[in-house]
Amino acid sequence: MDGVLLVDKPAGVTSHDVVAGIRRELGRTVKVGHAGTLDPFATGLLLILVGRGTRVQRWLMGQPKTYETVARLGFTSTTGDPEGEIVETGVVPPDPPVLPTGLITQRPPIYSAIHVDGERAYARARRGEEVVIPEREVTVSRFTQDWRDGDRAGFTISCSSGTYIRSLIMDLGDAYCVELRRTSIGPFSVDDARGGVAESLVPLGDALAAVMPVVRVDAEQARLATHGRVVTVQTPDAEHVLLADEDGPIAVTEPAGPGERKPVVGFRG
Repeated sequence: MDGVLLVDKPAGVTSHDVVAGIRRELGRTVKVGHAGTLDPFATGLLLILVGRGTRVQRWLMGQPKTYETVARLGFTSTTGDPEGEIVETGVVPPDPPVLPTGLITQRPPIYSAIHVDGERAYARARRGEEVVIPEREVTVSRFTQDWRDGDRAGFTISCSSGTYIRSLIMDLGDAYCVELRRTSIGPFSVDDARGGVAESLVPLGDALAAVMPVVRVDAEQARLATHGRVVTVQTPDAEHVLLADEDGPIAVTEPAGPGERKPVVGFRG
């Protein structure tokens, strides 16, 4: 069993809980990982990596994401979500609000899983320590207000990996996320996260084909790639290309020279 399992995480459980549950279901002999977490209060799409799928985390972690969020206006939260200390300010964003898109600079919340001096930022923040997290550049391709009703407003946000939705909402001033749902990661949709493992598992070859070019190779090329050797093969001009044959994926490759590809992650042997 190798591939990417699409899971619709409910509110109130951690992403680690979801991974642990799937690990128990599949048995200790099956490797299980993930390609990005969600906060406990959030719901929506998790990509759970199964078997040899655990080898492709890097190519799934970097995929763009889409979220739907409900914000509470006129209030602040120390964490940017319902778990923090809530203060009513009465200051609300204009309607319609100014919603930034494109390349923007944001500062992740101190209650985040980012490592600061070797420790999670939220752990230090909860101890009352001063936490300074460097700003980062992210890309927001879509940021729309879909509705507003009293002190609530709904937004849809499409953004690059590493974007903090809580920070985007907090920066509207004053507002925080009361609901957050991830609806897609790259080509994968939460609408396809239905049923059990058998119904929601995307085979490894299909998952990789959704995020990078695929080139079919002959028997000799497959033998070389299986053993980690450089392969002479015509491929698209892309940093990473999957080599495959009739038996499925062989290896993810990178350029090694003109017309040559070098395997960086293999799936056989």
